[in-house]
Amino acid sequence: MEYVYAALLLHSAKKEINEANVEAVLKGAGVEPDKSRAKALVSALSGVNIEDAIKSAALAPVAAAPAAAAPAAEKKEEKKEEKKTEEEAAAGLASLFG
Repeated sequence: MEYVYAALLLHSAKKEINEANVEAVLKGAGVEPDKSRAKALVSALSGVNIEDAIKSAALAPVAAAPAAAAPAAEKKEEKKEEKKTEEEAAAGLASLFG
């Protein structure tokens, strides 16, 4: 993730996104850069319009948010059912010893 952040920082500063610059940003942040990861990032970004990628990424979470909410609601229901079952078991044990 820090490699992508380095590329975005370089883009924002209007600097060339190359291996040396990515490594310099990472070193400045206190991260020991991996040359192969920096090279892979630069290679992956070649020919990519970063402005367009940022704009399309800004729209993606809005569309994905409703889909992500459904599993959270299911988990909440499961926890309620689990807690209810635990309470019933505890009540059963209490009747044995109470």
